[in-house]
Amino acid sequence: MSRATTTLPGDPPGGRRAVAVWSIGVAVYFVAVIFRTSLGVAGLDAADRFHVNASALSTFSILQLLVYAGMQIPVGLLVDRLGTKKVLCLGAVLFTAGQLGFAFSPSYGTALASRALLGCGDAMTFISVLRLGTRWFPARRGPFVAQLAGLVGMAGNLVSTLVLARLLHGLGWTPAFAGSAVAGVVVLVLTLLFLRDHPEGFEPEPFPHQGAAYVRRQIAEAWREPGTRLGMWVHFTTQFPAMVFLLLWGLPFLVQAQGLSRATAGELLTLVVLSNMVVGLVYGQVVARHQAARLPLALGTVAATAVMWALTLAWPGAHAPMPLLLALCVVLGACGPASMLGFDFARPANPPERQGTASGITNMGGFIASMTTLFAIGVLLDATGDDYSIAFCAVFVLQALGLTQILRLRTRAARRERERLVASRVETVHVPAA
Repeated sequence: MSRATTTLPGDPPGGRRAVAVWSIGVAVYFVAVIFRTSLGVAGLDAADRFHVNASALSTFSILQLLVYAGMQIPVGLLVDRLGTKKVLCLGAVLFTAGQLGFAFSPSYGTALASRALLGCGDAMTFISVLRLGTRWFPARRGPFVAQLAGLVGMAGNLVSTLVLARLLHGLGWTPAFAGSAVAGVVVLVLTLLFLRDHPEGFEPEPFPHQGAAYVRRQIAEAWREPGTRLGMWVHFTTQFPAMVFLLLWGLPFLVQAQGLSRATAGELLTLVVLSNMVVGLVYGQVVARHQAARLPLALGTVAATAVMWALTLAWPGAHAPMPLLLALCVVLGACGPASMLGFDFARPANPPERQGTASGITNMGGFIASMTTLFAIGVLLDATGDDYSIAFCAVFVLQALGLTQILRLRTRAARRERERLVASRVETVHVPAA
C-alpha cells in the first residue's frame, strides 16, 4: 500500500515565522500604496499649487502609472534573478525619494519627475510581495495570501483618504508629504534587518541567468502560457474603474459633478476602500476552496461595475441620489479583489522560477488600463467643459476590450491548466506506508 503526500515537494510550511517575514514585505507595499494614492486626496490642491488644468493634472497619475506599468516585466525579471529583499529595498529607497521630492517640488516639472520616481519604486513592491508569499507559504494558501496582500494595500489607501487628507489640510502641502516620507525610511530599515527571501532549507534551485537570452526566454515562455495572458486581461478589465476613481478622478467627480462637500466625498472614497477590504477576504476564501469560481467572480464584478456606472452617469436629475452613489462605491470596492484573481490564473500556469516574470506581465494589465482611462477622462473633461457624464464613458470602452479578450482566452487557459493538473498528479510522490 501507499499513501500520497498532502503537500507538493518543496512546498514551504508557512507558520508564524512566515507570517512575520511576509508582514515586513507587506508593510513596504502598504507604504508604497499610501504614497501612490496620496495624489487622490490632493488633486484639487495640486491643481491650485501648480496652476494646471484637468489634462495636466491627470498627467501626474498617468506618468506615475506609465512608469509603474513599464517596470513590471523588468521588476519581475529582477525578482526572479536577485530575490525579494534586494528589490524591495531598492523600491523603498526610490518611492521615499519620490515622496520627498513631491513635497518640496517648486514647479510642475519637478513634481512630475518626483511622481515618476515614486512610480518606479512603487512598481517594485507588489510583485516582490507575491513572490515572498509563494516562497514562505504552501501553494494551497496562495489565493488567500495574495488577496490579503491586496487588502493590506487598500488599508494604505485608507490611510491616504483619512490621515493624509487631514494632514494636508491641517499642516499644508510640504509638511504633510515630507512627514509621510518618514514611513518609507522605517520600512526600509525593517527590510534590511529582518526580511529573508525564503525559509531555511527551502532555497530555490540554482537557475542559469545568461543575459539577454535569459530575459527573452523568461518573457516568451511566460507569455506563451494562455493562463498568463488570461490573468493579464482579467487584471486589465477589473482593476481600473476603482483605480481611476481612487487615484485621481473620484474626488473631483463627487465634488464638482455631484455637488457633495469634500468631507462627504472623502467618506465615499473611504467606503470604496472598506468595501475592497471586506470583498477581498471573501474572494480569497472562496477561490482558495473553489478554483472554478475565479472566472465567474471576475465577470460578475465587471458586469456589476458597468451597470452601476451606467445608472450613475445616465441619472436624469442634476445629481445622482446618495443611495446610488453608495451602491456605486460598494461595487467599485470589488474591483481590486477581482483584479487579484488575475494572478490566480497566471500562478498555476508558470513554474516557480518564472513566477516574478508572469506576475509582472499580469500586473501590467490593470495599470495600462488605468493609465489609458486617466488620460481619456482628462482629455474629455477639457473637451466637453467638465462634462463628467461623457468623460467617464471611457470606462465602458476599456471594459468591452478586456471582456472580449477574457472570453477569447478562457477555454485555452482552462484546458492547459487541466493538463498541468493531470501531469502533477502523475508525478505525485508516494511514500510507503509504515
